Amino acid sequence: MSAIFSSLAVRNYRIYFSGALAANIGSWMGRTAVSWLVLVELTDNSASALGWVTAILFLPGLVLAPLTGSLADRLPKLRILMTTQMLYSLNWGLLSLLVLTGRIELWMVYAMTVVDGLVTAFDNPARQAFVSEIVDITDLPNAVGLNSTSFNTARLIGPGLAGVLIALTGTGWVLLLNSTTFVAMLIALASMRTGELHPAPVSRGRGKVREGLRYMRRRPDLLIVLACGVAVGGLGFNFTITNAVMATSLYGKGPGEYGILGSAMGLGALGAALWSAGRGTPRLRYVLGGMAGYVVFNFAAAISPSYELFAILQVPVGLAAITTLVTANTMLQAGTAEQMRGRVMALWSVATLGMTPLISPVVGWLGDNAGPRWTVLFGVIAVAVSLVTIYFYVTRHDKIRLRLDRRRRGWLRLDRS
Repeated sequence: MSAIFSSLAVRNYRIYFSGALAANIGSWMGRTAVSWLVLVELTDNSASALGWVTAILFLPGLVLAPLTGSLADRLPKLRILMTTQMLYSLNWGLLSLLVLTGRIELWMVYAMTVVDGLVTAFDNPARQAFVSEIVDITDLPNAVGLNSTSFNTARLIGPGLAGVLIALTGTGWVLLLNSTTFVAMLIALASMRTGELHPAPVSRGRGKVREGLRYMRRRPDLLIVLACGVAVGGLGFNFTITNAVMATSLYGKGPGEYGILGSAMGLGALGAALWSAGRGTPRLRYVLGGMAGYVVFNFAAAISPSYELFAILQVPVGLAAITTLVTANTMLQAGTAEQMRGRVMALWSVATLGMTPLISPVVGWLGDNAGPRWTVLFGVIAVAVSLVTIYFYVTRHDKIRLRLDRRRRGWLRLDRS
């Protein structure tokens, strides 16, 4: 058990973990409230409108990834994060004010989502690369796993709590509460001892974006991990839309039941994060195994005849999806040179989130025209095709050999020649 939480022995990491947990819980509550606001309060269960909100949120990250990754390597990451937390708090506070005063309209949600997406584009690469500056490299796999534990504990708590609060107080107060959680993260960042950080060498000069792309082209092992991120994070992680549409349109449930779906997925995701934190060295077999689990359990969820079974299946779906994403994230950070980490993590953000602006409108359209179940089946088919393609590509690549380890009952192992 102590191995799972070993990074918490570092004072700076304990402080960072606490602030991130508060902000993550607020974020999940805010995302849940926005989904309910758009789907139920501002439209007549329009999955397309919700799809466009999701697309708008992640579009800036796709467009600005080369710039934001380069800035994360050029500027102090702590300063970037303090700025983004302040902007998050102001943006969500304004949105809550519009809802509470009854002046909110759909176009305003779109506009505020653009701002949220811009801030996230700068926050993500700095946040992910900053972890390696808080702990020693030997503790990095554990710290990345605990970061995911924080995120998925919030996923477990946030949606369910948001659903209850929406039913009791309305969406506006939930959005306002989210705004205050970023203040907690600001306090945590300001409380860290900068002298105990391990800042990466600052990258200076021109051509740094091209340098990052050249670096990735020379690392086929990292490109494979990115491809897995695209499959699960980019093509398969559409739960903001799928859970909302399945709960309301197919099963006819209210905000409480919708929130439960996110919490059920969070339970599985939390298990995956804790497993990753205590597992030690990340390996490709866990990444591909998680993809296979996602396909199997999410297909069962797509054809589920009842809300109750659909909710139960969110636990293994969350376990499988987060096993893939956390393990892949750890492999990238541990395998990347310090001075390149900001740019590589920006590419990871593109891999896991960058497809969302293209995919979310498609998923929303499927929900309106082909039925709610197809919003889930889209991800199942996309990840299944990706899994087969990646497996056969790796087994035939010149510089990477994938072999079966019979001593481990056929689990996959990645070797680099």
